[in-house]
Amino acid sequence: MVHWTDAERHIIADLWGKISPDEIGQQALSRLLIVYPWTQRYFASFGNLSNAAAILGNPKVAAHGKVVVAGLAKGIDNLDNVNSAYAHLSALHSDKLHVDPSNFTLLGDCLTISLAAKFGPSYFTPEVHETWQKFLNVVVSALSKQYH
Repeated sequence: MVHWTDAERHIIADLWGKISPDEIGQQALSRLLIVYPWTQRYFASFGNLSNAAAILGNPKVAAHGKVVVAGLAKGIDNLDNVNSAYAHLSALHSDKLHVDPSNFTLLGDCLTISLAAKFGPSYFTPEVHETWQKFLNVVVSALSKQYH
């Protein structure tokens, strides 16, 4: 079980309140598919992913990015039991979708980059980054549980 300080809980809640899943989700998932093109194999039904422009303009990428980022609410609402909150998604990604769990980390990194670019250093300070990274690491671990 992860220990969250009051300050960390506050930072997570404050940052979450500033995030627009529509905007950040599309940016993060697009970045993942462009920078790590081998991840595209999980999104064959999304149509044209042949280049950056196609990915950035793809409505299915935008929609799924929103779903992924909005799904972080489960972890935020269940900070004291993140593993349980993501048990079903872990099983789905492992047993049905066969997603390489290292891709969760890559997407988390793309999400962090998107947030840092959006909010800049005056808000996305090293303290905010550290706390957000801790949160994402806990979510990635929970999503990877079914693989162990």
